[in-house]
Amino acid sequence: MCNFETDKNIWLYEDYVKEDKAATRKLFLDRMKEDVKVHDFIISRKKDERKISVGMAYIWSYNDYRKSWEIGYALLLDHQKFGYGIESASLLLKFGFEELKAHKIVGMCNSENIGSSKIMQRIGMRREEIFREELFCNGKWTDQCFFSILDKEYFDNRR
Repeated sequence: MCNFETDKNIWLYEDYVKEDKAATRKLFLDRMKEDVKVHDFIISRKKDERKISVGMAYIWSYNDYRKSWEIGYALLLDHQKFGYGIESASLLLKFGFEELKAHKIVGMCNSENIGSSKIMQRIGMRREEIFREELFCNGKWTDQCFFSILDKEYFDNRR
């Protein structure tokens, strides 16, 4: 997970990428010890009876009082556009609504990250807002898109 989290090639559309692997490792170890409202997953695929890590997925408490959670995901470049993002994000929604009893799940992405925007729309999330020049990324200010889905929309879509 530390290698994924600190790999700048994965986080092309983020304004900040952690560089210190030791500190990142400590962060993940601390999360496992504490009762924090963050769930980290490694996305893997099976190939020739072995698992290959292809990315990461997260869900964390966005607003505890409002029962809102935020999702995030990142895939290695060689494993993008094979459906792993959609499958992972769908599983995050399932986990969030069915296990964590979320009322609302949100997701955000750099407006230039068309792939992530498409994934959130494909899994039933609605673009709510665009935050203008929210991120300083790759030497320029960029907008950030905000998506969400409510529990009733998720369960209606499942029927």
